[in-house]
Amino acid sequence: MCGIAGLFAGVNGRDEAINATARRMSGAIGHRGPDDSGVWGDVQAGVALGHQRLAIVDLSPAGHQPMLSRSGRWVIAFNGEIYNHLAVRSELQQAGEAPDWRGQSDTETLLAAIDAWGVEDAIARMVGMFAIALWDRSRLELHLIRDRMGEKPLYYGWAGATFVFASELKALRAHPTWRGEVNRDVLALFLRHSYVPSPFTIYRDVWKLPPAHRLCVTCDGLAAREVGPAQSYWTLDGEAARRKFANIDEPEATIELERLCKDAVALQRVADVPLGAFLSGGVDSSLIVALMQAQSARPVRTFTIGFAEAQYNEAGFAKNVARHLKTEHTELFVSPAQARELIPSLPTVYDEPFADSSQIPTLLVSQLARRHVTVSLSGDGGDELFGGYNRYFLGRDLRRTLLSLPFGIRRMLARGVRSTPAWMLDAILRPLGIILPRLRVSQPSDKAYKAAEVLELSDECALYRRLVSHWNEPNGVVIGGHEPQTALDQLVTQCAASSSFEQWMMTADIETYLPDDILVKVDRAAMAFGLETRAPFLDHRVVEFSLGLPLDLKIRKGQGKWLLRQLLYKYVPRSLIERPKMGFGVPIDSWLRGPLRDWAEALLDGARLRREGFLDPAHVRAKWSEHLAGERNWQYHLWDVLMFEAWLEHEGA
Repeated sequence: MCGIAGLFAGVNGRDEAINATARRMSGAIGHRGPDDSGVWGDVQAGVALGHQRLAIVDLSPAGHQPMLSRSGRWVIAFNGEIYNHLAVRSELQQAGEAPDWRGQSDTETLLAAIDAWGVEDAIARMVGMFAIALWDRSRLELHLIRDRMGEKPLYYGWAGATFVFASELKALRAHPTWRGEVNRDVLALFLRHSYVPSPFTIYRDVWKLPPAHRLCVTCDGLAAREVGPAQSYWTLDGEAARRKFANIDEPEATIELERLCKDAVALQRVADVPLGAFLSGGVDSSLIVALMQAQSARPVRTFTIGFAEAQYNEAGFAKNVARHLKTEHTELFVSPAQARELIPSLPTVYDEPFADSSQIPTLLVSQLARRHVTVSLSGDGGDELFGGYNRYFLGRDLRRTLLSLPFGIRRMLARGVRSTPAWMLDAILRPLGIILPRLRVSQPSDKAYKAAEVLELSDECALYRRLVSHWNEPNGVVIGGHEPQTALDQLVTQCAASSSFEQWMMTADIETYLPDDILVKVDRAAMAFGLETRAPFLDHRVVEFSLGLPLDLKIRKGQGKWLLRQLLYKYVPRSLIERPKMGFGVPIDSWLRGPLRDWAEALLDGARLRREGFLDPAHVRAKWSEHLAGERNWQYHLWDVLMFEAWLEHEGA
């Protein structure tokens, strides 16, 4: 796990200071790689690559980057891990295509594979997470490559006439000709999703390389200021079509899932530094820890964060699982004040507006883990791959019930719900939680208002879009903003043809929410403290297996992650796991009415909003007033605006 940065100005952009610029850019993300740094440049070609190293495998100088291939053709700056690199080395040696190895790093293995097989074939054989900048000295071409699931970030764009790239946006801002301009259209997207969807960033002329894509930048393209389009080298649809298990039964599927997950965990346990795992006590993290402990002669280090608020506290569940598995468990109970202290640092950590409030506990658990280990495994991906999110069930139920009613009746019901105060809806719905578990939440009125919105939708495609949206009409909030098309819009066109609405929702999440929200949240939080995170469920072989499974092995009898649970019960008693799903969050709603009120009021001040000219003050202030009065819980909408405003303030600092 490291950080990469660099630039390509071409033969007409020769600059003797090119190495110094690359060094300044990579130094801006030094937190990603505190163990070593390096720069390689070619003034004549106008290219320079920078690298910040977090040493995980082969801690010796033999792992220094940027690294040249033995042939001398390739130069690489690599962020990530190639988990199967020892098997790749063996394959190269058996074929007589291995160089005289200088060390044991996976970077050297990757370069040797590219030398032997070419870029495309080499990447196809890699199991891992990665963001790669690869310079071809013979063809004067720059290749940017991102891993299949999007675990490692890679940004690119323009600073004046120079093509720039990096692991984080702050490295691009370090280029001397950087002129960042907020993209109002993308701001509208952010307000809808609470994150910036790929391939966009908050800036004009800067993009994210989508997962499983490669981009080749040539001298001709550079001169014309045109690059791309990026090409995919692996697709979910392609792999799902090739790996179908329609006739597999539960015992067979459990055996195969265990084999794949064991192998993924074994590969991801390889490190020359201390290793541990995040443990919430839920299905996903408990299974990863169980498989780790089964393969380890020593207790696995596990970490969890606890909160005083019971509805957000999973520490007790995690402790029970840790005790059963006999891990070396560390828990830290965090006061609301400690959690709130992190809020001013969020714009620095996330670099562009990002409003998933679980960023706060993720930062806290990363900080805790880094005190003891350098690598931590997680259960990320389990919900998307095996049907764990509540919205899969809510979407199915709403589709079967509300959307089946005549539109006139639906519209009348919607008006009735919207005209009823939140306190009255809560009083009516809370008793129903005794027989309807999905209403056992602190404010069931929130679900009722969301259901009212659904009542006026046309079909299930619009239903999913509404379920994953915060601001439903962001174009009316962002002054001069118009939402551009995204990958989600393209997926919606496939929704009607899908045989399973639940499976379609899961696939949509894998392609959008997972890489652009969950993996962004974890990567930035962990790397802020120099911690590498690994996610065994995102081994592409596990992903391909999941995609080929019939839905009833993922969701059965109203319960998600069915197959994961059956495997977990081999290691952990059912009684320690079976409980309602909890979100990994913090009580933003009450904090905004209490200890964060003054901070929020300053950022949401109407005069300030008018002066900045990005957001319509009337929309924002209306929601703020209703939230403070307790009329509605607008925590997600307001947190979106607050994270943009905090980021904008940081930008002007």
